Formats: sequence, C-alpha cells, structure tokens
Amino acid sequence: MMSLRGRMTVYLIGLHLIFFALTVSLYRDRPVVFVTLELLLLISLFGGISLINNMLQPLDYTQRLHDLLQDKNYAARLQHTSNDGLGELVNLFNTMLDALYQERLKLGEQRGLLDRLLEATPSAVVVFDFDSRISLLNASASSLLGLATPEGMLLSDWLHGNGQFVADCDDRCRNRGLALLRQLDTLPLAESQLLTDPDGRRYRCQRSHFFDRGFARHFLIIEELTEELASSEKSTYEKLIRVLAHEVNNTVAATGSVLESLLFYQSQLEQSDRIDFRTAIEAVQRRNSSLGEFIDRFTHVVKMPEPERRPTAIAELMEDSLRLFREQCRSRGIRIEWRRCDTVAPHVMDHHLLAQTLLNIVKNAMEAVETSKREQQNDDGYILLELANEDGKTRLSIIDSGNRLSDVPPGQLFSPFFTTKKGGQGIGLLFVREVLNRHGFPYRLAATGQGETRFDIWIPAAS
Repeated sequence: MMSLRGRMTVYLIGLHLIFFALTVSLYRDRPVVFVTLELLLLISLFGGISLINNMLQPLDYTQRLHDLLQDKNYAARLQHTSNDGLGELVNLFNTMLDALYQERLKLGEQRGLLDRLLEATPSAVVVFDFDSRISLLNASASSLLGLATPEGMLLSDWLHGNGQFVADCDDRCRNRGLALLRQLDTLPLAESQLLTDPDGRRYRCQRSHFFDRGFARHFLIIEELTEELASSEKSTYEKLIRVLAHEVNNTVAATGSVLESLLFYQSQLEQSDRIDFRTAIEAVQRRNSSLGEFIDRFTHVVKMPEPERRPTAIAELMEDSLRLFREQCRSRGIRIEWRRCDTVAPHVMDHHLLAQTLLNIVKNAMEAVETSKREQQNDDGYILLELANEDGKTRLSIIDSGNRLSDVPPGQLFSPFFTTKKGGQGIGLLFVREVLNRHGFPYRLAATGQGETRFDIWIPAAS
C-alpha cells in the first residue's frame, strides 16, 4: 500500500499536469503568458512537494520513535533539526526515551538485586505465572524439591507423574519432593501452614501474591523450621522436666521417709493385720521408688553430657548390640542378623552415647516385631542390620518387620512424650534424637510401605 507521502505527491503531480495541459492552448497565441504560467506551475509543484515533506516530517520522527520503542532501544536518540517547531518535538521524544532508559536501568538494577537476594536466601521461593505455572525457582527451592526443568509446569504435573526430578535426586529426595508438592499444591492463598516431609523435618510455608501488569501472580515461600522448633521444644520440656523433677523428688523423699516410719508401728497391730499392713506399705514403697526412677530417666535426657568424640569402629558397636539382643530375640522367635556389612573406617563419635542409641533403636524394633507377630499371628519376624558406604557417607540402618509406623505422622515420631507402645513413656526416641542431633548425624525413621520399618543414620566421612 502506497504511503501517505506518496499519495499526496501523486495527487500534487497529477493536479499540476492538468494545469500544464490547460496552458498548452496559450502556446501559439500568447507564448509569453504560456512560459510564465509554466514557470509558475513548476515553482508551485516543487514548493508543494517541499511543503509535503515538511508537513510529514513529524510523522517520520514519530515512526522512528515507534521503531525504537518496538526494539526497546531506549539508549538511542533522534537527531535534531534546524526546524524550531520540529526541534521541540524531537526534544520531547528524546526526553521520553531518556526517561524510559533510566526507568529500565533502575528496574534492571532492582531485578538484579532481587535475583541475588532470591539466590542467597535460605528460604525456598517458587514464583508462578498468570496460569499458575512455575516461572522461577531459586536455588534453595531447587535443592529442597529436586525438580528438573520446572519452568512452565504445574506443581500437580509431578504428582501425576508428568514431571521429572534432577539426575542426582535419589528415592529419598523424590519422596520428600512429592510429599511437599502434595501439600503445597493445596495450600490456600494468604495462609501460612506447617508442613512435614517423610523424614519428619518441618517447614513453614506461605502462599501470597503480587500484581504484574495489573494481574495477580502467586508465589510460595518455604522456610525450614526443624532446628528452631526442636530448640524451642527442647527448652520447653527441659523447664517442664526440671519443675517436675523438683516436685516429684521432694514428694518421693518425704513419702519414702513417712513409709519407713510407718513400718515401726507394725508391732502394735494385731498379728492377723501385720502381714497385710507390711504388704501394703511395701507396695507403696515400690511405687514410690518407680516414680523416682521414672522422673530420673527424663532428667538424664535433659542433663545429657556433651559428646566425647573418639575414633570408634561402627561395625563393632553394632555387633555388640546384635550379641546383646540375640538371645532375647531367639526366645521371642525373632531373627536378628546382618544383611549387609561393608568395611568402614573408624568414625569420630561418642562411643557410649551411640551404643546407648543403638540399644534403644534395636529394643524398640524388637518390641514392635513382637507386637506385630502377636497381632498378626505370624511366625516370621526379623531385625536386620546394615552398614554401607554410600555417596561418601556411612549409612547405618536397622530394619524390622514390625511395621508399626505406617499410620503415624512423621512429625510426631520424635516429639517429647509421644509413643506408640502401650505403657510407653516417649523417652527412648527423645534420647535418640538428642544424641544424633548433638553429633550432627542426619537420620530418618519411617515405614517403607513394604511391611518394614527402617531407621537410617547417615554418618559423614571419617576425618
């Protein structure tokens, strides 16, 4: 399609050709007038073309500005002209371009700062586009969820098997990612919730939104609170146990003294009443003593000494536990044996604390297997020990066929005073957690989904 300049020029030339044709009749009769008119028409034609160029020149500058804006080339500037009126327009356009350039530079600096903050923050951040598809995943979120090429995908894609995980994401990483994605996908807007992964680690997550070009976009912030909550819980139950220990010990001591004094009055009773009296007093004494021992067990967890780290042979440590429980397991019809035992170099740890930790774990496993055998009337019960070198770490595992944790939320397993055993006190796993946390050893207690329960402990490479 012909441009406006071309159409106006054609119109002007056509109009002057008509005038030229009309003046030809004057050529014979009045040649001087003919020549004069022809000169005037030529001057009019060139003057008209010049006026068209001057009139349409602002449109040319407007088109150049449009092209620069389309290319987002805000650093370029329009050339100035000698035309004063047009010069004001050029100055206005250049001022607009300079303002856009400064704004873009400012936004770029802010975006760069935001990107660096997102990469440096320990909190996991997931940003979505207008269609709730992932548009940004910072380093912490990538490490936590283990998602491969997440841009443009929905969180539910991984739940339906359509998403991929990074190459170095093992089964443990996948299970954690799927568990968190399942909870994140249903998290309501503007709400903060406490999430738990299969390893029992806890996270605070909030879904919020911001406006981009007038439309809302959602984002998630996930912050791990495991250590913070554990520290808060520990401080709380330490205060509680100290108060309980003080009150119970005072009561036990006073009650024990009174009971001993009461025995002196035994001789003043009728012969037929003496035996019942003594039996009742001794029963109360035993209960009083048991109460003191009960509170002492809690006190030992609170007053646990700092680990005395020395090189320790882990295989020998596990072998001691196996020998200690072999006869007890045999009498209950439970197999206890090695399933795997790699050659492992000595590791620096507190031998006594870790030995007691293993005893607690194996004892819990034995009791869980015995309970399952009784409930299911099954003769095949077992406890298996594994010691393996994996990915530069040593994995220590105790597997049992008890399967008592399938319906237990992971976040409750190591909570103070929580237990799955009838008559249990919730102290054993509390002690185990305290020892492993003080050593800095990652751990996991969970049902495998195949009728087994695993307690895994990962010990860093020997140093």
